[in-house]
Amino acid sequence: MTQKIKLYDASKCTACRGCQLACKQWNGLQAGQTQQEGTYQNPPSLQPNTYMIIHFQDYVSPEGDIKWLFRKEACMHCTNAGCVTVCPSGALYYNKELGTVGMDRDKCIGCKECMTACPFEVPKYDKKTEKVYKCDMCESRITNNMTPACVKACPTGALRWVDKEEAVKIAEARVQKLGGDSHIYGDKFVGGTHMMYVLPEKTDVYQGIKKDPKVSFALTVWKSWLKPLSLLAAGGVIGGSLLHYFIHGPHKPHPEHYDQDDKKQGGV
Repeated sequence: MTQKIKLYDASKCTACRGCQLACKQWNGLQAGQTQQEGTYQNPPSLQPNTYMIIHFQDYVSPEGDIKWLFRKEACMHCTNAGCVTVCPSGALYYNKELGTVGMDRDKCIGCKECMTACPFEVPKYDKKTEKVYKCDMCESRITNNMTPACVKACPTGALRWVDKEEAVKIAEARVQKLGGDSHIYGDKFVGGTHMMYVLPEKTDVYQGIKKDPKVSFALTVWKSWLKPLSLLAAGGVIGGSLLHYFIHGPHKPHPEHYDQDDKKQGGV
């Protein structure tokens, strides 16, 4: 299996949000009315119709210099993903070719277990469709030898889609060149990720970033012991929380989900 990494170099990011718009366009995600809250960041966080955002942050260095820090936030596509571990319907799965975490939304039953399991708090629930949504690394693109839409749109080279080994080498060389407090973030978390950062400042400086994300021990136990037992108890078919799925079937999106005037959905 070819391991691919999305490498984000925050030192090259100008926060043009071209990546954010490209994500919206490729995935057919509707915008919505938002409210100005004193920042260029919009919307304020990931939402069911916003798979990735660029964070804007004012920062005053110990030397008194004022800086504007940018940070991309999206699914980290963990190698040992807690969301895949707990998903009872098979809606979340590993891409066999590239190792990223894909999502079959037709199978999502809206149990929200993945939201609890994700150490990065990425999956978001939509009350209207009763389903969970997140970035799938543009699976329709990467399985056809194309780069993710956000990478394609980046004008500065801050985003790259490369083999894992090459990504590590590029990141290490970049950190060495930048010096100071620059470092690599995300490469060794939760067994490895398919989203890696080069950050020009210490992790503690960035607001909202997960300092030490971990998949809970309870999930490890579930994966090793309880989940196989639940499968066996169901006669080879996923059991437990799938009772809802068997009785009602997967949720179907309601037409009103696509109402562009819905002010509860976040904008670009």
